Amino acid sequence: MEIGDDPLEYLRRMGRAGEGPHDIARAALMLASLDHPTVPLQPSFAHLEEMTQLAKIEAPLMVNVEEGARLLSNLLAGRFGYDGDRINYDDPRNANLIQVIARRRGMPVALGILYMQAARAAGLTASGLDTPAHFLVMLAKSGSEVLIDPFNGGAMLNPDRISTPPRMGGAEGVHLAQPVSDADVLIRLENNLKIRALQIGDRGRALEIAKRMVLIGPGKAELWLDLARLNEGAGVLGHARKAYEACLEIARPGQSLHNEAALGLSGLKRKIN
Repeated sequence: MEIGDDPLEYLRRMGRAGEGPHDIARAALMLASLDHPTVPLQPSFAHLEEMTQLAKIEAPLMVNVEEGARLLSNLLAGRFGYDGDRINYDDPRNANLIQVIARRRGMPVALGILYMQAARAAGLTASGLDTPAHFLVMLAKSGSEVLIDPFNGGAMLNPDRISTPPRMGGAEGVHLAQPVSDADVLIRLENNLKIRALQIGDRGRALEIAKRMVLIGPGKAELWLDLARLNEGAGVLGHARKAYEACLEIARPGQSLHNEAALGLSGLKRKIN
């Protein structure tokens, strides 16, 4: 990808390419630039390049995945000062990679994207984990795996017990987490912004975020259903109809998503007629 690429076109191409792996940090910067179109991306790209080059330089010193995890923690938390924003966790800047890089603070999934980028540059396999309340990263090398917590300095965790940090809300619990695709990681990043927009009643903003999410995951029926409902709520009935129809094309008959989209489309047609 060239720095001058149009962000929407880049995301559209990426979505068509499938679940990944993708150049995940650059994709996150493309998403961030949609909210800050006048902010030059060159400094952020330069920072990513410095980060990945330093990871490559250190990579020969790794003899196992645990040393790889320590390398990442030393690089991102130690050298660059990345950490979770515990004071203003819900600040939308924590999910915008341009601002995360500028502030060296972010929410778990945004920081996790940077850890994944550096890990892959160092020759590690890196995947986001599907945990309900907190985003973690799984690193793998030579058949061994470790979990790291990007929000807490890249600390290594016991892979058999993934505890929800108190700051994230709720009591500690054990979750059987599964690796997710890069597309799902980016969708989770955007979903944080959509949820916050809905919490403050900004449905227009939520609709714009939902449009981005279907660019990233055009084959995910649940994203089309959400987009259809947001369009319908905004009175954009033609676009709502197309989104319901896209959901029906993807979801299998009998699935709850298919049934919900069918009901939604039927109700929408009554409104239009």
